[in-house]
Amino acid sequence: MDVLSDLLHRARARNALVRQLIQRPPWSLSFTYPPPLTLVTTLAGHASVRIDDAGTTPVRLTPGDMALITGPGRYTIADAPSTPPQVVLHGLRKSVVDGSVEAPATQRKVAPRTYGDGLPGATVMLRGAYDLRGDVGDRLLGMLPQLAVVPAGPATRAAVDLLATEATREEPGQDAVLGRLLDLLLVLALRAWCADAETTPAWYQALADPAIGEALHLLHEVPARRWTVAELATRVGMSRAAFAARFTGLVGEPPLTYLTGWRMTVAADLLRDDGTTVAAVAREVGYEDPFAFSVAFKRIRGVSPSLWRRQTY
Repeated sequence: MDVLSDLLHRARARNALVRQLIQRPPWSLSFTYPPPLTLVTTLAGHASVRIDDAGTTPVRLTPGDMALITGPGRYTIADAPSTPPQVVLHGLRKSVVDGSVEAPATQRKVAPRTYGDGLPGATVMLRGAYDLRGDVGDRLLGMLPQLAVVPAGPATRAAVDLLATEATREEPGQDAVLGRLLDLLLVLALRAWCADAETTPAWYQALADPAIGEALHLLHEVPARRWTVAELATRVGMSRAAFAARFTGLVGEPPLTYLTGWRMTVAADLLRDDGTTVAAVAREVGYEDPFAFSVAFKRIRGVSPSLWRRQTY
């Protein structure tokens, strides 16, 4: 599997929540303590999204546009940047800020997973939010900005339409369907955002490079192998010196440094299972000697594997 697929698979979303919101102007919703990853898309009308206290310019979403928002900071979605918050959502709790709003649209259920009034002139939005699992999830989130905007386009249109249709249905297995569709839309949104020449992040450029992308694939496919720079260079058809320089330039760190960091990320998640011994985790990520693994883990994480496990629980 390719590197992005590996990250998404290991960081598989949990507690996925999909809601359709129908709001007539003026409206404004603020989200405090949000889940680590939120996807917002407009189906009709327009919306303004801003990260509060970040000093960034609000972005405008038109039909089909999507915004990927990474936590944990507060963010606000409104009909216009100047509209003050009417409702603040603290996790699953709501509080009304504007006393003139007697029954906020976010509190009026009109269909399964759909809240609002359904009257003409309203903005219709889909909001999908979920947690990502463990340290791999943190690594994936660290590759994204707080706010990434994906313009409407053919690459995401069909998935948005399908998610919008399924969000209002109530059939057996509906939550499973919505979770899979949200995963699909996330992958498509990441592809579209990364493919934009103005926002292409360095890590995506590394994945797109034939030689370095293949090397990253090898490291993720078999992280426990005793890789050397020379072997990786041979496998991708480059000289050792040229490969090392190109990998470091695109990825931001040398090949074996990247490998060690990735091994420790995988190990940190494996250690969350208290039924797995430190020695077993060490072997899983390529260390025959648990002591050598513990030294490497402490160098990267600052604590021993055993202490990290206790702190996690």
